Amino acid sequence: MSDAVTYTSALATRYASPAMVSLWSDEHRARLWRRLWLVLAEEERRLGLDIPERALAEMRAHLDDADLERAREHERRLRHDVMAHIHHFGDQAPAARPYIHLGATSAYVTDNADLLVMRDVLKLLLGRLVAVLQGLRDFALRHRELPTVAYTHFQPAQLTTVGKRATLWLHDFALDAEALRDAVRTLPFRGCKGTTGTQASFLELFRGDHGKVRELDARVAAAFEFTGSIPVSGQTYTRKIDSRVLDALAGIAQSGSKFATDLRLLQHEGEILEPAEAEQVGSSAMPYKRNPMRAERVCGLARYLVSLRENTAYTAATQWLERTLDDSANRRLVLPEAALAADAILILVTNIVAGLDVREGTIRRNVERVMPFMATERWLMLGVQAGGDRQTLHEVIRRHSRAVGAELERGAPNDLLDRLARDPAFARVDATALRRELEPRRYVGRAPEQVVEYLEGPLKDLLSSLSGFAVHNETGVTV
Repeated sequence: MSDAVTYTSALATRYASPAMVSLWSDEHRARLWRRLWLVLAEEERRLGLDIPERALAEMRAHLDDADLERAREHERRLRHDVMAHIHHFGDQAPAARPYIHLGATSAYVTDNADLLVMRDVLKLLLGRLVAVLQGLRDFALRHRELPTVAYTHFQPAQLTTVGKRATLWLHDFALDAEALRDAVRTLPFRGCKGTTGTQASFLELFRGDHGKVRELDARVAAAFEFTGSIPVSGQTYTRKIDSRVLDALAGIAQSGSKFATDLRLLQHEGEILEPAEAEQVGSSAMPYKRNPMRAERVCGLARYLVSLRENTAYTAATQWLERTLDDSANRRLVLPEAALAADAILILVTNIVAGLDVREGTIRRNVERVMPFMATERWLMLGVQAGGDRQTLHEVIRRHSRAVGAELERGAPNDLLDRLARDPAFARVDATALRRELEPRRYVGRAPEQVVEYLEGPLKDLLSSLSGFAVHNETGVTV
């Protein structure tokens, strides 16, 4: 049936990349299962089991030509997806039929394949994170000295710089990159553990030789470039591993949402706008609108992804003894959707960062509007140095600031400086000295220096630490 008359995931068809979608495809999974069966048989033969070379040759010849419809036909009859693929593989490689899945349980292919997919997922997302970090790094460096109003409680507080604010977004995504890097390093293989994790079937195959059972487990893990397999398991690997992976993916959602929410606020202020296409339509009814639709989409996807994190935590918490099957349908939904959502978020963030529209004129006007308020602490110090009483001067500034704030609401200019200059309490202060205090760059502290120090220190070290990872080429990012 065509997509037009069936439901399809919007993440797969609209938001995520083809590279991410393909990792979760039935075709890719079937190929992984066949490779897992081949490696198992190869290593069992090397360790002494009587598996003919012809069986292995036939398996190798059919690693990539699974007929998914034929497998579904078997599944409709057998009501078991793994057995359906075993039968189909055996149809294509008849000499291998007696040896496919020898000693294994279903989780040998399902769990190990999931771990292989998740490792590739993490590497793909790590590549996307590097692209985000590089884009924000360049943006922060370019605008490190541009003063802008900093907010607490979304109320004007002090001044910062546009570049310094960007380092806050950078740092969040850098923490995500560290989490994904560590997840790739520590992700284990399930290996060859048997039906309830005791390896009893393999011990039987090797006639009680514990050393060969251990070696089989290690060899299969090494064949798939894992340093080792999980030390103990039931029938499945602990679902806490899924939960840990979702923690990392949910971290991406948190960072993406924070960045996108900040941008929505800044676009409302007219200071920084997300990119817009030449013919992009903001509203069907209001042609003049330029909505932050990409940032809003990031927030929507992030909310969905964060909610999936709780799901995997519940799954890990509710498993029974060596295994139950209530995790199966749940994981088929949650793991792919979480990966696709994280992929979509990072694609959008990269796109937004590459085209951020900084409106310096608006930023400057907003700074000028609040600048007299920003300078009151310095004025207070000047008044005290001129012999005034600190508490009296504080009350004078407070009273005039409130009055000016009310006038600003009616569109009047900010004349706080003039009011203070005329007030008898500040009669001893040189008005020229007060006016010098209105230079915005005097109020950004070490913001420009902090940008450079962060980019040249922790961020550079992080990017360097990622250089050893074989990040998926689809991202177009070299690390």
